[in-house]
Amino acid sequence: MTPPVEQPDTRPSPVAAALFSFVVAVVLLAAKFWAYWLTGSQAIFSDALESIVNVLAAMVAVAVLRFAGRPADRDHPFGHGKLEFFSAAFEGGLICCAALLILWQAGEALLHGHRPEQLDLGLLITVAAGAVNGVVGVALVRFGTKHHSAAIVADGHHLLSDFWTSAGVIVGLLLVWLTGAAWLDPAVAIAMVGWLLVMGWRIVSRAIGGLMDAEDPQLLRDVVEVLGARVGDGVIRVHNLRAIRAGSFRHISAHLVVPEFWSVQRAHDLAEQLATEVMRDLPGDGDIDFHTDPCERAWCTMCDLQSCSVRRQPFVRLEPLTVDEAVEPDHLVRPLALDDQAK
Repeated sequence: MTPPVEQPDTRPSPVAAALFSFVVAVVLLAAKFWAYWLTGSQAIFSDALESIVNVLAAMVAVAVLRFAGRPADRDHPFGHGKLEFFSAAFEGGLICCAALLILWQAGEALLHGHRPEQLDLGLLITVAAGAVNGVVGVALVRFGTKHHSAAIVADGHHLLSDFWTSAGVIVGLLLVWLTGAAWLDPAVAIAMVGWLLVMGWRIVSRAIGGLMDAEDPQLLRDVVEVLGARVGDGVIRVHNLRAIRAGSFRHISAHLVVPEFWSVQRAHDLAEQLATEVMRDLPGDGDIDFHTDPCERAWCTMCDLQSCSVRRQPFVRLEPLTVDEAVEPDHLVRPLALDDQAK
């Protein structure tokens, strides 16, 4: 019997999404600098400078995603996903640099005075560019969330922030057009500096957190939710849970409390089955490693195993697994009978 021919994977890849983002960023960059050339507006200039960051960030994202998606190898046993955090840090640094350049340029205009021209056409171009940024930003966030790409999600959020920057510029220029107060133009640009610095710092701090394996509360909640649904029938408790992200890849480890009279083989089989089920129910790619611990007859009131020959106390009920309990290290775990806990 002839085996079926495998069809090529035609789904869009994160690299393709990053390339699309790059092309859009280049087009919008040209449009915004055209608007600046027409108007001489410092607010539009600040918006255009941020678009330079979009272009550079998209270029870096394309390069990074090509390497970050590579599987683990001997030199990089945990994969290459952390490259995405370097990309994010680079992007945040560029945003801060652009903010400082905007501050200098707008300060010069505020001191020497400069009235923008052809605001009607400049506003039209800025509105169109901002709308495109908003639509593409939403699309990238949805795509990155669906395909579990942290770099694409970050790029999408950056475009959405650029959309709000453009909205602020539009409001400022409308005020200049309606009131004739030319000083409002550089004032709006300076106001955008604060927003850009905050956004740049947030991106850099998140990247540093990822590089330092900072706790990911949402990932821990997701893992505990999946594990908690499987507590019982030999899975007594889980502790010493560790979960980190390396780009879109997750690395998870935990200690699994099992009946002390089980054989090594039985405990191993349970751990393997549980790992398979957890990875199946969690979205995206990752790995999980369980270390099995004997129960030492300390969890009897929370263990529903029927055929237990060493039970000290009768089973009372299964207790829900919480994040606080799951992350406790071995030396802090204090299993007690439910009657003792109530006292």
